[in-house]
Amino acid sequence: MLRLDRFPGVYKIDIQQGNVITQDMIDQLKPGMTKRQVQFVMGSPLIKDSFQQNRWDYVYSFQPGGKVRQQESVTLYFENDLLSHFEGDFMPSETIL
Repeated sequence: MLRLDRFPGVYKIDIQQGNVITQDMIDQLKPGMTKRQVQFVMGSPLIKDSFQQNRWDYVYSFQPGGKVRQQESVTLYFENDLLSHFEGDFMPSETIL
């Protein structure tokens, strides 16, 4: 059997899927932001469930050429169309005054 992963010169591409999520984006999120403000910072959510309109899910996966896939996600929750809280693989940075 021919194994392509050991064949010299075979290039494996990086595969990115979903919404890119950065710590800078997370640090801009504040309770009380409108859905429009959140969408300006985060972009359109990957999953916007029509049955749970107060929850937006952002998922990003990255698989560097032939290596293990990494995945990050953030779920945002709204009350009265204002951001109430979020949870996931990111936390807001501590601001040192």
